[in-house]
Amino acid sequence: MMYKVAVLPGDGVGPEVMRQAVKILRWAEKETGQQIVLTEYAAGGAAIDRCGDPLPAETLKGCLESDAVLFGAVGGPRWDALPGDQRPEQAVLKLRKALKLYANLRPARLHPEMASASPLKASILPSGFDLLIVRELTGGIYFGEKGSVETEEGLSAYDVERYSETEVERIARTAFRAAAGRRGKLTSVDKANVLESSRLFRRVVDRVSRDYPGVKLEHMYVDNAAMQLVRDPGQFDVVLTNNIFGDILSDEASVLTGSIGMLPSASMGDGSFGLFEPIHGSAPDIAGSDSANPLGSILSAAMLLRFSLGMKEAADAVDTAVRGALARGFRTGDMMQEGATLLGTEEMGDCVVRLLP
Repeated sequence: MMYKVAVLPGDGVGPEVMRQAVKILRWAEKETGQQIVLTEYAAGGAAIDRCGDPLPAETLKGCLESDAVLFGAVGGPRWDALPGDQRPEQAVLKLRKALKLYANLRPARLHPEMASASPLKASILPSGFDLLIVRELTGGIYFGEKGSVETEEGLSAYDVERYSETEVERIARTAFRAAAGRRGKLTSVDKANVLESSRLFRRVVDRVSRDYPGVKLEHMYVDNAAMQLVRDPGQFDVVLTNNIFGDILSDEASVLTGSIGMLPSASMGDGSFGLFEPIHGSAPDIAGSDSANPLGSILSAAMLLRFSLGMKEAADAVDTAVRGALARGFRTGDMMQEGATLLGTEEMGDCVVRLLP
């Protein structure tokens, strides 16, 4: 069997962490005996510098012809002055839309070895937490009508939040399926006491829930959810929410794990095709210093193996190797603790590979 993976390193620390993720895919190729063809393409600021477009036609074509996309990170201050529709971040937004990837899966797990790095008190985390945020990815305010107009009170700007029943139903089913395969609890987060789009979201989720009687559904307003995440994150299993709320809550959850650099994500559609990327940014201030945490990128490669290539055992082995590295006290600078051993980006990547079977 041969699989094609499009590799988009991007900007800042993206190429550095991507090299470590590629090591994982090369190991999986040898371990499984299945060929994984990796083809690198430009995206983000690197693509702007090369051809003036954050998502060149060649890159999009390569992604469409692949079985999965492995993404690094994009953006940086050198491109901040560009118009919004020409900035590096457009590469990710356009890819998600073109590839019809409407579901963003963001796991947040507090490993026991990282408990002291969490900003939460030990009394709040008696047994850690393991939750999954399912975020709608291609609708809502990020993709709604936007603009600005001159008024008597000066310039006025607007962004429109819009969802259809179809958009809500498909992301709801993704979340219910995920909950059914985990601990059987789904928390749907909205602002139905204020927003009409949230009231639609809640009605559709309630309707879909009838098809999943084994999953316990609860609704929670987003402001309460933000509070509950820091008060008792262990109460959550799967969290379902819209685009903007999911963007904010997933970053909040990531900090509770001890380091945003550890967290992977998957953007999925109806089939097995997906785009996999760490949730951290391009961190241009540390680019080239061999200090970025590659674990988010490595775990994103594990999610790619699991969801797009069907290599569950290999993905499990990568997860175990990451936990092994943490258990042995190896850390990058962002998650350094007293008594731990400081490693650079390359060293951490090599450490995880050595712990693989």
